[in-house]
Amino acid sequence: MANAFFSDLLATISERGRTLLRRGDSADTRQDADGLIALCGALLSGRGEASGTAMAREVLDIYRELDAAGRRAFFEGLVRDFGPDRERLTKAIETWRSKPSDEDASALHFASEPRRQELIRRLNRAPGGTGDLVAMRADLLGMMNGHTDLAALDHDISHLLSSWFNRGFLVLRRIDWSTPANILEKIIRYEAVHEISDWDDLRRRIDPVDRRCYAFFHPAMVDEPLIFVEVALTETIPGAIAPLLAVDRQYLPTEKARTAVFYSISNTQRGLGGISFGSFLIKQVVEELRRELPKLDTFVTLSPVPGFMPWIKQDKELPLSDEDRELLKRLDDPKWFENPETTTQLRGVIEPLAAHYFLKARTSKGRLIDSVARFHLGNGARLERINWLGDLSPKGLRESAGVMVNYLYRLDDIEKNHEAYANDGEVVASSAVKKLLKGEGRRLLDMRLS
Repeated sequence: MANAFFSDLLATISERGRTLLRRGDSADTRQDADGLIALCGALLSGRGEASGTAMAREVLDIYRELDAAGRRAFFEGLVRDFGPDRERLTKAIETWRSKPSDEDASALHFASEPRRQELIRRLNRAPGGTGDLVAMRADLLGMMNGHTDLAALDHDISHLLSSWFNRGFLVLRRIDWSTPANILEKIIRYEAVHEISDWDDLRRRIDPVDRRCYAFFHPAMVDEPLIFVEVALTETIPGAIAPLLAVDRQYLPTEKARTAVFYSISNTQRGLGGISFGSFLIKQVVEELRRELPKLDTFVTLSPVPGFMPWIKQDKELPLSDEDRELLKRLDDPKWFENPETTTQLRGVIEPLAAHYFLKARTSKGRLIDSVARFHLGNGARLERINWLGDLSPKGLRESAGVMVNYLYRLDDIEKNHEAYANDGEVVASSAVKKLLKGEGRRLLDMRLS
């Protein structure tokens, strides 16, 4: 209630300020990138709080009307014209060199700050400014595509967003059928792992007694989930997604639940890319679930492997025989998984290959190839199990040949696992996964089939 009142008050002040601005010197502001840059210069020149808020809102509204070329020109102008004050910075450097002190170091720090950082702070004061800046960074990321000319601007925006979206400001809320419809619509739209087909599908995921959904929100974006996780309560660790999403499945009474399965985690705001709070989400959801259901003793994911098939197709140094390579060509048949003989033969190749993918394969920079693996292992999980034919959806077959994995969050080991991965790049894995890597996968499969 208080937040809504304050937001309405701020919006009223801003709108009245904008009316005054239009009567005055901003009436002839050009609605193009050059005019917008000029308006940003005026915003930084130092006006009253109300007129500054109104001008910030004007900047954001004009930006929204620009086409892609205009937005790029605007970004280039911010890089070119809103860097550090060079004269002030030169004086601060000379003062520091002549007689270094803590006070001079502080002056040097502030002098080196690009002027666009203060501009971004002032834009954030506008009603709805935080959400607009997140959307603006999404535009910026879309234009970079490996180019470095806008990197300085991205660094400044992401630096400020990292402060404004730190864990202390985020609010965890449970999403259920009583959640406002506008938020539920966004859950449907933002689901990035397992598509939600309609409202009935959404209700099956959030309403039954053995399902949970939680999301992080920010006070400045109260109707925008930043990241959300879908949870299934089960008796044991699942190896496939279809039973969890089945229309006609039997609900599990909560008193029988012993396992919490995080089967979908979706980031919703592209403009917050690189600003990670997913680990905090998982840890807080675990605490929420433990308080509600003390009998839960296992916390795992059922995760996709989005980088697996691209790796198989691109990597020329795979640990495969000519026979294995020939067998992998059967994956081109959309119905390959319906042939028992084919699935048996492919399993003997795919499972050891998946173990190699997680435990040995790296990018040219030495990072794990799979983004989902980097996320969970970096948060202290253990690679628990590789699940053959865990996801037979078209997306699952296309991205991972149907493979899914379980990452186990054992609370007593999270810190140790995180340190092993962060400091040494070690992938903490179960013995079952390691055996597949050692070439025992095919032998174990033959034993099971004999």
